[in-house]
Amino acid sequence: MTSHSSLGLWTLEDADGSLRQSMARLVVPTKGQRFHQISQPVNGWLKSFGAGDGLITLFLRHTSASLTIQENTDPDVQADIIDALDRLAPETVGYRHHMEGADDMPAHIKTLLTGVNLQIPVIGGEMDLGTWQALYLVEHRDGLHQRTVTLHYLGT
Repeated sequence: MTSHSSLGLWTLEDADGSLRQSMARLVVPTKGQRFHQISQPVNGWLKSFGAGDGLITLFLRHTSASLTIQENTDPDVQADIIDALDRLAPETVGYRHHMEGADDMPAHIKTLLTGVNLQIPVIGGEMDLGTWQALYLVEHRDGLHQRTVTLHYLGT
């Protein structure tokens, strides 16, 4: 790694073949519409193989849940976000798609609004999240689910 301290930048170099990639899948059991913090298991996985500096890509393999980076201190933030998403995609609209229950189509809309993939810089073997940030899987459906997140790391 070359530092350019006056700019606050650095460059990953692969002259000796030190760049590598690793992949894994994280299974997150969920119950009901809420935020599930996954920062610790993801950082634990990065530490498990000695990640250095690079980039982690996360991809959620579902269309009725999402990934987000959000406030990690005040739980009211999460409750307010869930309330706001419920106002944007209420269950009572009368959607055409309803084979899997009244909560399914609103969950698809919430996922469309929030997304299923993230890319996060990794510095010193940990995600470079801010002081008040955490990584979350957001469940948009009622009931029990097993959600799967594919993790991909590329770096030193």
